[in-house]
Amino acid sequence: MEEDIDVTSHTEGLNGLSHESKPIEEITNGHTNHKPVMNGLVIGHNVKDHTNGSAPFRSLPISALKQNGLLQTLTAGGDPPKPAEENVELEKARQEWDALENIQPSLTEDSNPTPLISFNEALQYFQTTDLGDLLKNIQPTIRRTGLAAITHFLFGPPRLHRELLEERDLVFAIAQCHVDNSQPVHMRVLQTIYKRLIGSRLDCPRYGAHWENIGFQGTDPATDLRGTGFLGLMHTLYFVMDPETLPLARDIYKLSQHPTQNFPFSVMSINMTRIALQVLREEALSKECNRRQQVVGVLNEFYVATYLHLYQLWKTQQKTIADSGFVLKEVELFAKKNPKQMLRRLEVFLKERRAGGIPRGTSPDPQAQQPSPSLGDRGARAGTGQGSKGKEMHFTGVCDLPPDMEGEARLI
Repeated sequence: MEEDIDVTSHTEGLNGLSHESKPIEEITNGHTNHKPVMNGLVIGHNVKDHTNGSAPFRSLPISALKQNGLLQTLTAGGDPPKPAEENVELEKARQEWDALENIQPSLTEDSNPTPLISFNEALQYFQTTDLGDLLKNIQPTIRRTGLAAITHFLFGPPRLHRELLEERDLVFAIAQCHVDNSQPVHMRVLQTIYKRLIGSRLDCPRYGAHWENIGFQGTDPATDLRGTGFLGLMHTLYFVMDPETLPLARDIYKLSQHPTQNFPFSVMSINMTRIALQVLREEALSKECNRRQQVVGVLNEFYVATYLHLYQLWKTQQKTIADSGFVLKEVELFAKKNPKQMLRRLEVFLKERRAGGIPRGTSPDPQAQQPSPSLGDRGARAGTGQGSKGKEMHFTGVCDLPPDMEGEARLI
C-alpha cells in the first residue's frame, strides 16, 4: 500500500514574500493525481496567485522572458548559478518585473475604431464631389424608338418633373462610382455595414474572408459591385443605419445564415439595388417621385420594399440557394408591375412592427443613431439644390443595359 508523502517547500517570491507550495495527492478510480498548493490554495486553472492583495501576475511574451539572465542560463543548458549570482539575477528580474508596470500597450487599429457614418453624410459627400465624368456615361431612361416610343408617350407612366432630373442623375452617377480605398467616406461605409450587421464595435481589415460572413462572394466587396457601383453599398448603408429598417435588415441577415435556407446577404442586396435602379430607369417610380418631390428617398424605400418581398417569399416558401434565380426573376417582374403595391406593403409592415413593439428575437440597438428624417424629408433635402454561402452570382451591368434587356440576375 502506497503512503502519502507530505512535502512542503518554501520559496521566496519576487516581492520578498514566502510562498508555501505543497502537493496534494488524490486517488480517483485507482489513479493518483497530484495538485500543487500555494499558501493554502490549490493551484488550478481557475485559481490566480495574488501577493499582498495586489493584481495577479501578468503573463509575459516569450520575447520578454528571454531577456532575463536566469532564464537564459536555464534555456542554454548551463550550470545553475551560484547563490551569489542567483541573488543578483533575482534582483535584476525583480527590477525588470517592476518596470513592466510602466509599459503601456501600443494603440492598435481596433483601439481607435472608425466612426460610423450615416446615409445622409455619405450622400452629402457625393453631392459635393465632382461626378462630371460619370454623369457623361449614365443612361437614366430607356431609349425607345418608333411605335414603342409613341406607345410609351401616350400610355406610359408620367415623366419625371424637371426639378428632379438632377437628383435622378446623381443616383445613376453613384451607380457608376467604384470603391476608392483612398477615400475615407468609402472606407467608413464599408466598416459601418460590417459593424451593424455583425454587431461589432471594432474595425475589420479592408480585405479578408470576414466579408464572406456578411454575404460577399470573396475577400474584396468591391468585386461584387459590377452592376450597381457604390449605390449598392449606399442602399445597404441606408438599410442598416435607419433605426426603423435595421430590425428588418437583421431579420433578413439572420435568415441568410440559416442552415438550409442560407443565401449571400450582401450579394442579394446588390440584386435588390439592381432591380430598383431598373424600375427607376423604366420610369415606373416617376409618379411616386413626382408626388413626393424626391428621388433618393423613394428609391431607398423601394429597395427595402423589394428586399422585404424577397425575404417573405424566401422564408414562407422555404426557398434555398438553388431557387435563387427563379426567385429573383419573380421578384423583379412583380416589382416592375406593382411598384405602388410594393411601397404600400412596406409601409404596412413597418407600421405593424411599430405597433407591436420590439419583435420577438430582437432587442434595442445601443448603436442606433438618432432617428433619420422621414423618407420624404430626407429625399427632399437631398434633392434641394442638388437637383456566402452558395453558388456565385453574376450580374448584368445596370448602368449600360440595352433597351431590350430585362436585366435579370442569374446564378451559375
